[in-house]
Amino acid sequence: MKTNPGRFFEDYRMGEVIRHAVPRTVSGGERALYHALYPARGALYSSDEFARDSGLAASPLDDLIAFHTVFGKTVPDISLNAVANLGYAEGRWLLPVWPGDTIRSESEVIGLKENSNGKSGVVYVRTRGQNQRGEVVLDYVRWVMVKKARDVPAPEPVVPDLRKVVPAAELVVPAGLDFSRYDFGLAGEPHRWGDYAVGEKIDHVDGVTVEEAEHMLATRLWQNTAKVHFDATNREDGRRLIYGGHVISLARALSFNGLANAQMIVALNAGAHANPCFSGDTVRAWSEVLDRAETSAPGVGALRLRLVAVKQGAAPFALKGEDGKYQPEVLLDLDYWALVPL
Repeated sequence: MKTNPGRFFEDYRMGEVIRHAVPRTVSGGERALYHALYPARGALYSSDEFARDSGLAASPLDDLIAFHTVFGKTVPDISLNAVANLGYAEGRWLLPVWPGDTIRSESEVIGLKENSNGKSGVVYVRTRGQNQRGEVVLDYVRWVMVKKARDVPAPEPVVPDLRKVVPAAELVVPAGLDFSRYDFGLAGEPHRWGDYAVGEKIDHVDGVTVEEAEHMLATRLWQNTAKVHFDATNREDGRRLIYGGHVISLARALSFNGLANAQMIVALNAGAHANPCFSGDTVRAWSEVLDRAETSAPGVGALRLRLVAVKQGAAPFALKGEDGKYQPEVLLDLDYWALVPL
């Protein structure tokens, strides 16, 4: 058989390392399309001059361009037959991605657990994205629920012990980054690292209604071939599921209003796609400041932020009910570290 139906839960083995096809050279084209798809306005990723004044050689590609590119490579091998992408942990951006870099991905299976219904199971993988020099630019863990195709015995369950937070001491600040001459006027807001208090919540005010066309462009742009995003017959309700990364980028872009100076994502502590998003939903976002840390880079601090995306009908700062479950309007709960000027 020449065609590839994709992997099912029973096809994975503990410790297996999967090299993903196909390497991709990224350019300013990805940046232009990213900024067209999302209201992304971060100054460091919009202006070479701003980036040079911040100690970098030029403007790197947005952190989430790197994430989506690395993630997209993994889909044919990890989540082509997924029911849902469940979560993330231990993510670190280790090097900037520059126009002209060639990105490839590989994943190691670090956990397997069949669901009690016997029809699906959860696969845990650690994915590394590398550039053309073999340098790791991004490293993260994710877990995904994958269908079973054959009635075979379940493997011995293995659930990895994952850290809830990337320690601030392990955050990697790009070489040369210096915010001591940071131009708050050009960045768009005056708020410094010291202006944010742990426990503070920020309503980002704005909203974006998701359209089918832009979602399909996004999944194709990042070469995400998961069937639930493309094939409307793959779900019983006949609806195409909006790619979770699309919601992440929308929420991150919306957070500019209140967090314009959270310039670089350097770690992904945890993440959950709490409820499905479909075309026609209007996405809004709010953030909570979870922690603060200083770095060794001049003028650079770090904020640990919870980014929550919700859809229409959500109560202010809605998250979980008394039962501990996410409210039905909550789409995304993302915990990350970002670099901010002191």
